[in-house]
Amino acid sequence: MRIQLTLPRLALLTGLLLTGAAFAKPRPKLTDARATPETRALYRNLHKLSGKGILFGHQHATEYGHGWTGEADRSDVKSVVGSHPAVIGVDFSGLSGRPAPVVERTKTQLRNNIAATYDRGGVTTVAWHFTNPVTEQTGFYWKDSVSAPAVKNLIPGGSHHEKYKEILRTVGEFALSVKGKDGKVVPMIFRPYHEFDGGWFWWGRPHCTREDFVTLWRFTVGYLRDTVGVHNFIYAFSPDCLFKTEAEFLDRYPGDEWVDLVGMDNYADFGRNGHYNVEAGVQKLKVVSDYARKAGKLAAFTETGLESIPAESWWTETLLKTLRREDLKLAYVLVWRNDTRSPTHFYAPYPGHSSVPDFQRFYQDPYTLFETDLPKLYKEKRWGIF
Repeated sequence: MRIQLTLPRLALLTGLLLTGAAFAKPRPKLTDARATPETRALYRNLHKLSGKGILFGHQHATEYGHGWTGEADRSDVKSVVGSHPAVIGVDFSGLSGRPAPVVERTKTQLRNNIAATYDRGGVTTVAWHFTNPVTEQTGFYWKDSVSAPAVKNLIPGGSHHEKYKEILRTVGEFALSVKGKDGKVVPMIFRPYHEFDGGWFWWGRPHCTREDFVTLWRFTVGYLRDTVGVHNFIYAFSPDCLFKTEAEFLDRYPGDEWVDLVGMDNYADFGRNGHYNVEAGVQKLKVVSDYARKAGKLAAFTETGLESIPAESWWTETLLKTLRREDLKLAYVLVWRNDTRSPTHFYAPYPGHSSVPDFQRFYQDPYTLFETDLPKLYKEKRWGIF
């Protein structure tokens, strides 16, 4: 059934990307003037698709899933609907704070995964749950009475600034090493320091000043871009959902010249612990989407989901209805991971789960885009005329 829908939808998407070039606005610009052609093409094509359809994403989708790990070309989403998600989430957490042999194995696994997504035409977004460089024994969470403030120590003049530069060089050199079959460096949406408005991570609001957080963000982008020479990142800014107004959303915003994509993580309003406040969630997404339009940025629903998916119609009755409301213009939505061992920690259906029929309806909806629906996002001349 999906095959019959894919070709017309692909033709429609092609038309949307090609139509109206003579009346188009100026090309969206990345913060990196030296971004690779593939990165620029991805950014502009996502702009063009936003609001006309939304890419569906799943964290760690092709690395592991419910009851399995490390199988080639497998994802729980593909097992249910026949296509991988359009957006695959990975994490750079394993690139620091671990023994060197473990880091090298992590690099190999990540490199293969990201390159495979690119070769299939999909999109990679990168989270960064990395170990506190000041108190490595605490990991990436903040632990009261044990964790030490880190942000002020990582910025220029801080006690761990040189160590932080080493971490950034490892991240940047890895990013430059990931190439597709075409020999091109793979573009990635890099989303550091997410959910910074909460206190659960060491970079959270209670553990650093606004000024130090902004300085850290700007240094991170500038060092990766201008010193290490990373030109395949799209930089994403995404707090959690602890805001109601644009001013609150932008409280720790480093400035338009340092951000390419704005987003929000929000589980709390969409069913976590049985709590729903969908109207509030929609209004927060509207703050994100409206600011992106005003500033010429991409917008995305960078994390959401309902653990264990106890509401069988959550996909169409909650998520899809949300994405279609209030004239939102979002590039993608990403749900969290499916743990390989836990019987309850999963956010996408797997074969046999009770929400599969509703997820299949979500998949069939013309507004949702999965990997097999995508046009050639990394080509500008054919697909990305603005």
